[in-house]
Amino acid sequence: MSTKDQKTSKFLSYVLRHRPDEIGLTLDANGWALVSELIEKSKAASIDLNPEMLREIVRSSDKQRFALSEDGARIRANQGHSVQVDLALEPRQPPAMLYHGTATRFLDAIRKEGLKPMSRQHVHLSPDEATATKVGKRHGKPVVLRIRAEAMWQKGRLFYLSDNGVWLVDKVEVGFIEFGV
Repeated sequence: MSTKDQKTSKFLSYVLRHRPDEIGLTLDANGWALVSELIEKSKAASIDLNPEMLREIVRSSDKQRFALSEDGARIRANQGHSVQVDLALEPRQPPAMLYHGTATRFLDAIRKEGLKPMSRQHVHLSPDEATATKVGKRHGKPVVLRIRAEAMWQKGRLFYLSDNGVWLVDKVEVGFIEFGV
């Protein structure tokens, strides 16, 4: 992804996940925004968008953070919202083990309180250790926590699988976390 596309992708993450109001953008209940409105409102933030550019960012994003509707008229972030949206995902049984990448500096708090969504709607879990390690590196010295997801599911905790393969859950209690450090 080019530097310009990376800047645009960060802008899209910001407005589609956290602050649509900052540019006067309206998200529907499921987090979708009209592409035409996004393009128009982005001009005020000095971001020049067009439908082709948005399609390319959605297609080429290594993390697949965004989705376009089948007709290409709407766009949304796949997960990671701090604004209230209903992604309309159905609960799904997770694999036995999922992973959470974080930084070592957060371990004391996690050992006391478990994993909480903080400013987001859900805790994000990775399907493999490699992905979780990449996530952890974004926050400092990485550590990967093993989450006993199947045991959580059996206790009634609901899991959702986002369109880009990130598992979502409302929280993870300490008893379901294997720290390994």
